[in-house]
Order: sequence, then C-alpha cells, then structure tokens
Amino acid sequence: MAGFEHDDLERRVVDIGTGTGRLAIGAALMGAKKVVGVDIDKDSLAIAKENAKTAAVRVQWVQSEIERVKGKFDAVIMNPPYGTRTTHADTRFLEKALQLAPVVYSIHKSSTREFLLKFLKKLGAQVSQVRSMKMTIPHLFEFHEKRQAIVEIDLYRIIQER
Repeated sequence: MAGFEHDDLERRVVDIGTGTGRLAIGAALMGAKKVVGVDIDKDSLAIAKENAKTAAVRVQWVQSEIERVKGKFDAVIMNPPYGTRTTHADTRFLEKALQLAPVVYSIHKSSTREFLLKFLKKLGAQVSQVRSMKMTIPHLFEFHEKRQAIVEIDLYRIIQER
C-alpha cells in the first residue's frame, strides 16, 4: 500500500457497522491482510458478501451487535449512524472502536465536530486529522424523506496510545 499517508490499513482491519461492506471491501482492495466486516443486519451482510464476491476480495463477515465484537485489530474503519434518529448513536461506535484498535478512521456529520472532539478527548483519544467533504446519501431507509441528500461530513483519523 505504498503511497498512502499512513500505513494503518495494511494488516488487521475491522469495519464495524459495515452495512453493505464498502469500507471493508475498500480495505481489502488496498491490500489489508485480514479484513472483518461486522453488522447487525443480516440483509446488509448478504449484500456485502455479494459485493465482496464481485470485487474478488476476501472479507470475513460477522453478524453481531457491536458491543459483542472482540479481538485486536490494527485499525477500525467505520461510517457509524450519525445520531440523527438516536442522539449520539455514533459515540458507542467510537467507544467500541477504541477498544479494538489503536487507530480509528470514522465518518461523522460536520455539525457534530465540536461535540466529538470533546468526547474523544474525554476518552483519552487524539484526533490526528480531520478532513471535511460532502457525501451524497441516497434514499436507503424508510425514515429518509428525500430521494437523496448531500451531507457535510468529516473523516477523522483518531489515535490512542496503548
């Protein structure tokens, strides 16, 4: 994976809340040696398996609540729920991610940046980078009201000394 800014995604990577597997599959395509994708939704995991087959990559898929995920990984990648329907739903993903690996890449709504920076500081984690961008979210769930929405997001690289 030469050419990437950090070598965080070369070995053992877990994608918690993987959904249809885009981030897990991306890590596998980038050369991660072991990739695990975890989600509670069996239908999403079925799609993830098909997507990995199409991309011709190996990913271990696990149906589980995130609280039950165990193991030691080199990095966590995730696009957790943004907390729009359940306030601060993303914080339980962050807490779990920091238990699993010393490096976390996580996507969050930009409007929550101030809260998240304070929250991560309380957890003893350090944000080494924040990159802002826009994401188009298609109508995927019943609660989505628009055909698609453009959301301002931040990609965080979070590190924790072990």
